[in-house]
Amino acid sequence: MKKLLRSDGVQAFLGWLLGTYLRVVLRTIRWRHENVEAVEPVLVDDAKGAIALFWHGRIPLCLATAPQWWRKRTKCLISPSADGEFIARALDMSGFPAIRVSSAKKGDAAKARQAVAAIREATNWVKGGGALVVTPDGPRGPNEVIAAGSLQIARRSGQAVYLMGIAASPATQMQSTWDKVMWAAPFGLGAVVWDGPLYVPADADEAAIEALIVEWSTRLSAATRKAEAIVGRG
Repeated sequence: MKKLLRSDGVQAFLGWLLGTYLRVVLRTIRWRHENVEAVEPVLVDDAKGAIALFWHGRIPLCLATAPQWWRKRTKCLISPSADGEFIARALDMSGFPAIRVSSAKKGDAAKARQAVAAIREATNWVKGGGALVVTPDGPRGPNEVIAAGSLQIARRSGQAVYLMGIAASPATQMQSTWDKVMWAAPFGLGAVVWDGPLYVPADADEAAIEALIVEWSTRLSAATRKAEAIVGRG
């Protein structure tokens, strides 16, 4: 089954299917943005890079932020897993190419080198004025807990981080998946709550990074809950 899912034909079809759904959601839902003016300075300045974070479970809604990130050179940080492959294809359909990165298991030197190379590529992209969109709790979770990688990119690049809480209604939220993925029905109401800019100090040590992980995870979840409240969920 895994071999079938990784076949190029299946991945191409799943990517097309998800990419089509993403565009339907963008075009048919009435999207409301709160505090979107916070991101405006980085969108109009080609010299400023940015890192944008939203939770993995909101990937089906992520093109709600496309009108902003289409105004800037933007890539997505996506894992090289089977799921990551068709997600990367779907986002590429909408003009967001991927940088592929995975978290290496202990003792896997080859994957560790690949991860380091991808983080370096992402850091240079942001430092050079590009935007990088990341689901910081993916690809395996835990749900709504930011992994350290995106903060390390922010520290090394010195660029701003923006948090994006996304929700829509009516929508189905799958409780059986680790990320509780949300699938929205067309022609509903959607909301994006923006928070930022946030920065990681260049001299931040491991303890400081851990503290920011807790603080920013809480803030991103709060933005997500606020977006849910705007559309009448929960």
